[in-house]
Amino acid sequence: MQLTLTGHHVDITDSLRNYVKGKFQRLDRHFEQVLDTHVILTVEKLRHKAEAAIHVSGNRLFADAVNDDMYAAIDSLIDKLDRQVVKHKEKITNHHRNRNEGSHRLQAINPS
Repeated sequence: MQLTLTGHHVDITDSLRNYVKGKFQRLDRHFEQVLDTHVILTVEKLRHKAEAAIHVSGNRLFADAVNDDMYAAIDSLIDKLDRQVVKHKEKITNHHRNRNEGSHRLQAINPS
């Protein structure tokens, strides 16, 4: 996963960069097909905003979070993205691969 981190009116320190990278590893545990991630951290007066756009195979996921603390905003952002990634993974998983499995059993038991 390629992670791009941008700051608007905030300096991206090494500790902040490492914190974001560590949190985004949580998304890799759920879904390995995350291709590209762009994170924007913004500070406007007392509002700290974290937003991210994730490109996954066949889709683009977006989330943002606002809080008084930047680390809390990042945590909230990761929670939102995690739910979206899990939902996307469930959508692309083929749940009907053995669609006719039940009919084969019926034909073996009661051949018509």
